[in-house]
Amino acid sequence: MTTADPPPTTARSSLRLARERFLAGEPLPGGVPEEVVAAWRRARFFGVPHDLRQRALPSARPAEPARPAESALLAAAGPVLDRVVPALGADTALVLTDERLRVLRTAGRVPGVEPSAVLSEQEVGHNSAALALRTRRRAEVHGPEHFLDRWQEVSAVSVPVLAPDGGQVLGTLTVTAPLCATGAPHPGAALAEATAAAVETELRARSGRPERVLLDAYVRASRGRGRAVAALDGRNRLISDAARGLLTPEVLDALERTAADARRAEAPGLAAERQGAFGRDTESRSAVLPEGAGCTAHVTPVRLEGTVVGIVAVLEALGAPAPPLPDPPPATVTLTGSSLPWRHAVGRAVELARSREPLLLAGERGTGKAALARELLGPGPVRYADAALDADLEQALRGTRPGRPLLLRHAERLAQPGVAALNSLLDARPDTPLLVTYTPGAPAGPCLQRLLDKLSARTVTLPPLRERAEDVRELLPVLTPRPAPGLPPLTWTLDALRALEQYPWPGNVTELAHVVRALAEQRRVAGPVRRAELPDAVREGPAARPLSPMEHAERATILEALRRHGGNKARAAAALGIGRATLYRKLRGYRGADRP
Repeated sequence: MTTADPPPTTARSSLRLARERFLAGEPLPGGVPEEVVAAWRRARFFGVPHDLRQRALPSARPAEPARPAESALLAAAGPVLDRVVPALGADTALVLTDERLRVLRTAGRVPGVEPSAVLSEQEVGHNSAALALRTRRRAEVHGPEHFLDRWQEVSAVSVPVLAPDGGQVLGTLTVTAPLCATGAPHPGAALAEATAAAVETELRARSGRPERVLLDAYVRASRGRGRAVAALDGRNRLISDAARGLLTPEVLDALERTAADARRAEAPGLAAERQGAFGRDTESRSAVLPEGAGCTAHVTPVRLEGTVVGIVAVLEALGAPAPPLPDPPPATVTLTGSSLPWRHAVGRAVELARSREPLLLAGERGTGKAALARELLGPGPVRYADAALDADLEQALRGTRPGRPLLLRHAERLAQPGVAALNSLLDARPDTPLLVTYTPGAPAGPCLQRLLDKLSARTVTLPPLRERAEDVRELLPVLTPRPAPGLPPLTWTLDALRALEQYPWPGNVTELAHVVRALAEQRRVAGPVRRAELPDAVREGPAARPLSPMEHAERATILEALRRHGGNKARAAAALGIGRATLYRKLRGYRGADRP
């Protein structure tokens, strides 16, 4: 039985009678849902005994699949389930399975119900986990819809857990409870969906780490215009414009093999320039390229927690000396931060900046748009324009040279003549490297809106600092001024760090930089900065409490239900399996809370 059409309580007795007749081989009464009968027939075809004591065809029973020793799904779900389990009711159980419906973890227990190691229909017949896996959506199975005797007094709801990239089903999350008196929706539906959403969020955060590390290494190696750099990990390729002219298909294949060898820590295609194991972060080696390649490649492995996840290759045309990779430059504000929103935005900006087409960086005041723009333009000559100082852009555009990059700040302050001049420039010189920063605020006028629409396909929005609070600790040492000779660097107590991470920072990184600079210049005491030394607003913290990952996922589920039902709270509550009073209470609680 699917989520949409569960049998009402009044039909339970007739469904029980139908199941008894089916097991006895007698004709079924009318009105039995066809999908339930089909599920019972599949269980009989698979030879599943309804009492699960022995199979009708013991010789045909498949071997029970071994549980995976290591599971990315279990690793990501573990911290989420640890937070959820203490909140389970006395008669509620939670079950996590993988894509083969092997049970990875269980918590809680429904009285009278024994756990199963595998929830496939071949093993236990019709159940909500198998249905959710097959339909790729939430599924419920109640009481007599089950084929097994031991689940006749159980209601179960299952939600598929999807991979962050590709959307394939990685497993299922099931909540079971004693048989619901009212049928669907299952009272644990909101819990199941919120928990599955939290697990998917954790999977998403974990999945991008190797790519972020590779991106960081690529950006460091490609500092400066004209450097021929390629970064590869066997799945992704980051190639600078200069490298495209040197990378023949044969050279690219050789570098792909080198990346694969490095990931296996064997590296047979590399000739060591000095003794030692391949792979220290500062070690550069010459890759063996095909004859006639026309270039050399100096390769450095990229590591994450001691494991090689890819390589960065610096290419040099033959005839020119091939220097080893320089030491990585010190961190900058533009590239500091390991949170998923920040790394995604920076990676997208780096990708778009490779071409000579215009690029728009949008975001709140102080998010680092101008700093990132200067980083993307490199060390070469750049013409700067600021619409806050010259709204018509007359002086800025008067001396623009073909091919010379133009950085335009504060596009939101452009006057109509300035917008017209900019559009004329793009029409006359479409190859002009143009990088524009824009801070949304007041509604844009028609002319400016047309310009924003023109740049919409090449727009990157930088996340505010409150949406990447985990980056605050990484930003602090970068923003702290260099101490005077003989003085220790600025450090922070854990209490002060928590206050800095919880503050919403309406001025974003710029505001954080002002606070850090003021503390470094004005404090007269030694030791770590304490919470009491922070500005009043930061020390006292926001009035709203931060949401936990579980609450964040539950909030997202509730808002999605409200959207599906046009804002009708009664229908949304019914779909989620909670009362309207509970829905109102949760919404009031979220109104006074911030997202994590």
